[in-house]
Amino acid sequence: MIYAYSFTVFLASICLPILAKFNKKLNLFVKGRNESFGKISKLKNHKIIWFHAASLGEFEQARPIIEELKVTYSNYKILVTFFSPSGYNIRKDYKLADVVCYLPLDSKKNAKKFIANLNLKMAIFIKYEFWPNLLNELNKKEIPTILVSGILRENQLFFKWYGGFMKESLKAFNHFFVQDQNSKELLKTINFKNVTVAGDTRFDRVSKVLEQDNSLDFINEFKDTKYTIVAGSTWQEDEELLVNYINNNASENEKFIIAPHNIKTDAILELQKSINTKTVLYSNVLKNDLSFQAQPRNLKQYQVFIIDNIGILTKIYAAADVAYVGGGLKTGLHNILEPATFGIPIVIGNKFDKFKEAVDLVKIGGCLSVKNQEKFNSTFIHLKEDNSFRNLTGVINKKYIEDNLGATKEIMNYLKTIL
Repeated sequence: MIYAYSFTVFLASICLPILAKFNKKLNLFVKGRNESFGKISKLKNHKIIWFHAASLGEFEQARPIIEELKVTYSNYKILVTFFSPSGYNIRKDYKLADVVCYLPLDSKKNAKKFIANLNLKMAIFIKYEFWPNLLNELNKKEIPTILVSGILRENQLFFKWYGGFMKESLKAFNHFFVQDQNSKELLKTINFKNVTVAGDTRFDRVSKVLEQDNSLDFINEFKDTKYTIVAGSTWQEDEELLVNYINNNASENEKFIIAPHNIKTDAILELQKSINTKTVLYSNVLKNDLSFQAQPRNLKQYQVFIIDNIGILTKIYAAADVAYVGGGLKTGLHNILEPATFGIPIVIGNKFDKFKEAVDLVKIGGCLSVKNQEKFNSTFIHLKEDNSFRNLTGVINKKYIEDNLGATKEIMNYLKTIL
């Protein structure tokens, strides 16, 4: 099966450059990978700790560990690789990393070249990134390799009769730090016992948000102490429900801040056009002043504020009375831990079973799931009209964050025994 896998990667290396001519995202995927080996050449002769994350969410799980390592082991260089353009494009200038680049396609040739060109002292993979050729090469070179915030599921290849080559690649890991007991038990079924249930490092990451100044003058001006719903990382299917609610159920004293996932001009203007109340765009108000120091322009008069910008959603959640987090209706749920740390109720779509924190919070009542317009409307009306219910729901979320802190410390204690 490893030969079939390697042949598939080979075919991808041929087909992707052709397909990239017709797809902008694929073009970024291919072009970025062509630059990876040149970028890592800057690390020659340095001791390196390598972090690999699929995308932005996994990077946030790596981030608390990177921050700790930079303080404790400042003589090491940090390499961060991404699989997806969405993660790379947002974090390519991350200051605590010495090099940020794409992960080369997982061919045997690339794996050997990549590892040979780096003086790796440790490799840290995040959540569920498993690339057999790279892992096999790390194993051959006896480079300490760790899985952090791992999640294992029965439907993964490791647990299938035909997935022997993937199971073999897991031998590269010196230790697995997983999020839940189920992952530990699954690894045990294939004879891996070097496992610790440490939880999710994102809890440590989001808890630190409370230590920073989350106040934004233009958001405070817009909110004007009124009841405010913040809808973060929304997709079209989320926005359809939200706009319907705004147009037909919102009261005059109810405000909305929408931070769409897609901030392309056409999509933003279409969203603005669909809303039948006074709506303002972030780009129009601050004229691209990313320092957030510009004077607001009578924002009190607007009922809806569309944030056509990336990077300030976390601070905006601090102003919310209720949060709606997008992606759970179709495309994949976005980060619910950020609003949870502020102790506010969270509403999501009904497709969340692959996200442990969402499953947990729905079960204990901190996160409310909706699947259609009727449920969406009734949920938000209930939250708006029942202060006691709203406050209790928020308390549940805040306590959930507090109860799950500590993964970073446990992982760091282990890493110190290797470095």
